[in-house]
Amino acid sequence: MTAAAARVMDEQTILPDAANSAEVVDLLQVLRDRGHDVPEARARLVSADGSSSKPLPDGLHDILVKALEALANGYAVTIAPQHTTLTTQQAADMLGVSRPTLTKLLDEGKIPHERPNSHRRIKLADVLKYQEQRRQERRQLLQRMTVESLDMGLYDLPANDLEEGNDNRT
Repeated sequence: MTAAAARVMDEQTILPDAANSAEVVDLLQVLRDRGHDVPEARARLVSADGSSSKPLPDGLHDILVKALEALANGYAVTIAPQHTTLTTQQAADMLGVSRPTLTKLLDEGKIPHERPNSHRRIKLADVLKYQEQRRQERRQLLQRMTVESLDMGLYDLPANDLEEGNDNRT
């Protein structure tokens, strides 16, 4: 692998920059205006010297819009190849759990991991997969709770009755 290719494969974090905030917002607006819904107005990737250009692929367009939205809202953006491996602390931070909680998930086999030496390594793709599974599980649970609440008539009660624990359905 060449040095240039190795640099491309590294994780990069881009911090929001107050000095360039207006430029980010302008670029975001241009990309939104030139969405992939209007083929003749699609955003284009132009070479540094301006001699050639290509339409920005839909997937790359969407990623760029999401990254710019995050930067415009003051969030840092990290770009990492899917094969990236994470430490237990990085994975825990990404999932919003403590490191001991993550270690428990690893020990229970809920997230695959490798242990090439004394430290565990987790593939970014596996963390993202687990995160999506949890998101779907929460959605399904919320839907089930909503159906049960409707069946029990809880949506028909005034809010203050529910807060006080009163059940005036009798």
